[in-house]
Amino acid sequence: MAGEPLVTAVADEHEAAERAADVLATALDASRTVRGAAHCSLSGGSMGRVYELLGERLSDWSDVHFWFSDERCVPPDHEESIFRLVQETLDAPGAEVHRAPGELGPDAGALAYARALDEVILDVALLGMGPDGHTASLFPHHPGLAAQGLTAGVRDSPKPPPERITLTLPYLNSSGRLLLVVTGAGKAEALARVIAGPDEGTPASLLARDRLEIVADRAALGA
Repeated sequence: MAGEPLVTAVADEHEAAERAADVLATALDASRTVRGAAHCSLSGGSMGRVYELLGERLSDWSDVHFWFSDERCVPPDHEESIFRLVQETLDAPGAEVHRAPGELGPDAGALAYARALDEVILDVALLGMGPDGHTASLFPHHPGLAAQGLTAGVRDSPKPPPERITLTLPYLNSSGRLLLVVTGAGKAEALARVIAGPDEGTPASLLARDRLEIVADRAALGA
């Protein structure tokens, strides 16, 4: 993972969402123009505002495919479902949303999602980060960090709910572009570790640095 990430500093959470929406829309439109289709993975957490803004960025969403960087093992209408968050906040008529079947459980769900992904290479992966440095459902010093293939089932997440499906680190790092959105003073220490260099105690730092853009507000940057 040669190179260093691009760090884009913004004033606050709103500007971070604006920047993320701009990056995603530009990347998706360019990929669709060049290859005839565009593939993007989405995340949960505080991304709702990003999705609200993203829906306004393109007038035509045909040939855009949305996947999920991770999902909780709950029904799709559950309040913890990332699919539900996307469904409620992203208005992208014509796009195809490929739901991760969390209700199947971590093992069967991960297998089914890997089969759905098949040979898809993500043009861009949107990721958040927790105060512990986790991203997607890849947690500090967790055996899941070593998972190979496209997806992995998680049975013992340190953050509830404990059962999840996640894209693996190698698969995320095969994406054309990685976009990590980090806001708030509570994530400043973890973000400093990400910027410092790869560390298994901070999974977000293991993202491919030569294709990673970090969008961070002043609070997260400790400014």
